[in-house]
Amino acid sequence: MAQRRGNSPFEIVIVGGGTAGWMTAALTSRLFTRGYTIRLIESDQIGTIGVGEATIPPIKIYNQMAGIEDRDLLEHAEATYKLGIEFANWREPGHSYIHGFGAIGQDLLWLHTHQFFLRYRDTPDIGTLDDYAFATALARRNRMAYPDQRNPSSPLHDIDYAFHFDASLYAAFLRKRSEAQGVERIEGRIVDAVRDPESGFVRHVVLADGREIAGDLFVDCSGMRALLIGEAMDVGYRDWNHWLPCDRALAVPCEGVMPLTPYTRSTARSAGWQWRIALQHRIGNGLVYAAAHMSDETARDTLLANLDGAPLKDPMLVRFRPGRRERPWEKNVIAIGLSAGFLEPLESTSIHLIQTAIFRLIALFPDRRFDPETIAEYNRQTAFEYEDVRDFIIAHYKVTRREDTPFWAYVKHMDVPDTLRDRLALFRSCARFFQHGKAELFHEESWVQVLIGQGIDATPDPMVDLIPSDQALAFLRDIREVIADNAERLPDHASFIARQLEQVGSPTPNHAVSIGAPGTHRGPVAGSLTGDANYRL
Repeated sequence: MAQRRGNSPFEIVIVGGGTAGWMTAALTSRLFTRGYTIRLIESDQIGTIGVGEATIPPIKIYNQMAGIEDRDLLEHAEATYKLGIEFANWREPGHSYIHGFGAIGQDLLWLHTHQFFLRYRDTPDIGTLDDYAFATALARRNRMAYPDQRNPSSPLHDIDYAFHFDASLYAAFLRKRSEAQGVERIEGRIVDAVRDPESGFVRHVVLADGREIAGDLFVDCSGMRALLIGEAMDVGYRDWNHWLPCDRALAVPCEGVMPLTPYTRSTARSAGWQWRIALQHRIGNGLVYAAAHMSDETARDTLLANLDGAPLKDPMLVRFRPGRRERPWEKNVIAIGLSAGFLEPLESTSIHLIQTAIFRLIALFPDRRFDPETIAEYNRQTAFEYEDVRDFIIAHYKVTRREDTPFWAYVKHMDVPDTLRDRLALFRSCARFFQHGKAELFHEESWVQVLIGQGIDATPDPMVDLIPSDQALAFLRDIREVIADNAERLPDHASFIARQLEQVGSPTPNHAVSIGAPGTHRGPVAGSLTGDANYRL
């Protein structure tokens, strides 16, 4: 941790509130209990984007570290549960698949369920890959349950989940917790940042009323304005618009409808895609699109014509550049959130990138020397993470059978980063997947569901032919039947939320939760070639 001069506390100044600022404040103030002061500067005159409402399973790690329980989100942020993302019209118009959290079936020998599915996908009654993942089976039925760790052979063992929540309410909830933990909120608009002429470090920021706020470490959570990392420190930006042509979004909430879906929906449109996120009190909607292929007026008309209920306000336009900051940590300024970069929220990674930036800052927290090696390591890890997520998002566009509009024709035939090109080539050749490193966010199950869902032309692993066809088909049938039977037994999503809210104020249920990234869990290896999937009711 940081070294102090005598009794002088190490001063952390967070520039900007919103989700990024208050997530940073809530966790650091909970962990840094001695020798630090934390102040957050935000202006009521400056609005936040606040359209990020979907998360992925690692959010539970942040919640646990910050002392936040599931019911806190349900009660204070109008949260719902999330089991995955449905992608409609991405492979081709009329087609739908779900990228679900958790395992796909289980292994037989060293071979994975998707290998057998690809080998026998033309067999009658084989179903879709959705039928072999418990999260997708629950999502299709609008059902929800917590994982049950008591029986590793049960599909309930592998349930993984995340949340949808109102980002504005979430930030307000975190603000209240942060201030109770000693964070000082300063109302004001920053007009200048004064740097030391010799070191180049930021000494203090100047507010519109003339106040000067000094600090040791400045955390830039000012969003796309990037007041410190961009304007004051002049750190460059790496633009990825040639791979990710969408550069605008319109967001609008609408009235809620039933059933209450436990998944995000992404529906491909002519020049982008539309999101749908069901909360307890409303539905969050937005259209992400490429301005080169769709006008703002057409985007607005498309969005408003495809809502489930009446809009609750006018659509809000957000312009963005997909990419990342060259160095999110420069001297004594570190960028977290949109000031560090932007990747469209196709896989709900915006809040996750805030979370991992905070974790990385805590793991590499500096003293007043601000060691260059520490800063370099932070920047290296951040670059890897952004490029890893970038490749996964690009794959959704590149692997498609659509070329019915200029937008879809462009993304289908565009060149992609070498890291993604090689990965796609290997999967096409034998449906095999290998991680490039432990730090990758999306594991095999995520890539498998997306690539097969998008319609990749993949040859199955030749090793599946070691298993006689009748036994392999029995293996698949058993997985599918047990998953369907267990899914039908569980409560619907709305009832499950109501049950949790009824327990507000009582001790948290003693259920085990999975806190890994999507696809980090796999079922037990089958011990024989009998076709028994080893699932238990």
